[in-house]
Amino acid sequence: MARLIADEMRDRLAALAPSRLEVIDESEQHHGHAGWREGGQTHYRIRMSAPAFAGMGRVDRHRLVNRTLGDIVPRIHALALELSAE
Repeated sequence: MARLIADEMRDRLAALAPSRLEVIDESEQHHGHAGWREGGQTHYRIRMSAPAFAGMGRVDRHRLVNRTLGDIVPRIHALALELSAE
């Protein structure tokens, strides 16, 4: 069985030692929209707090998460990020 993208995201983001981490698959909310495909795993929201974000602006936080997720990002259609330093 194929591994869920949400589980891959959680595993990789654990490297940032989050104090809070939610990875939400919102794919079904986008049924019929651009980028949606059968089986979902296309649209995600990440809510995360981590000390690693301290002193960073919004863009730098987003860049850090995108770098940490690496090759996962091109496999999905949309990623919403809600990031805080605690």
